[in-house]
Amino acid sequence: MLNENLTNSATMNPEKSELVITRTFNAPRELVFKVWTEPEHLKHWWGPKGFALDINKFELRPDGIFHYRMRSEDGHEMWGKFIYREIISPEKLVFINSFSDEEGNTVRAPFSPIWPLEILNTLTLSENEGKTTITLRGGPINASEEERKRFVEEFESMKQGFGGTFDQLHDYLAMA
Repeated sequence: MLNENLTNSATMNPEKSELVITRTFNAPRELVFKVWTEPEHLKHWWGPKGFALDINKFELRPDGIFHYRMRSEDGHEMWGKFIYREIISPEKLVFINSFSDEEGNTVRAPFSPIWPLEILNTLTLSENEGKTTITLRGGPINASEEERKRFVEEFESMKQGFGGTFDQLHDYLAMA
């Protein structure tokens, strides 16, 4: 039975402008990888708490896209996308995450004109005794010094945001 997330930590490396989040789930690695890589699962847990996720396009392959809309209960919408770079089932995903418009074009974040346009993320999954530890490493690419600084300033907010998203993943895995 899936019941407790065993560890949950985040570290910040301001010198590298990198946020690292680690979380352990009481679920096998194949299942955790599956819910990260299949749209029928992603729509149930990806994104901030209180937002519904609609998937516009999903292509799990190198240079493929996951293009989605997040909609709050009060109707606020944000579009985002992943561009997949590397997929090694069930142990690794590398993707660039960006805000986008409805057509999938990369756009500035709605909350900051100096938020980096592209964040390179590497997700690794390891299994030990039926429990899966995910490590998500993310940092800006092709970014100005001002954008990198803004990213570092928001580490605490991102830690909280991913914590909520990973809480939703925890709950979803308990039902899967």
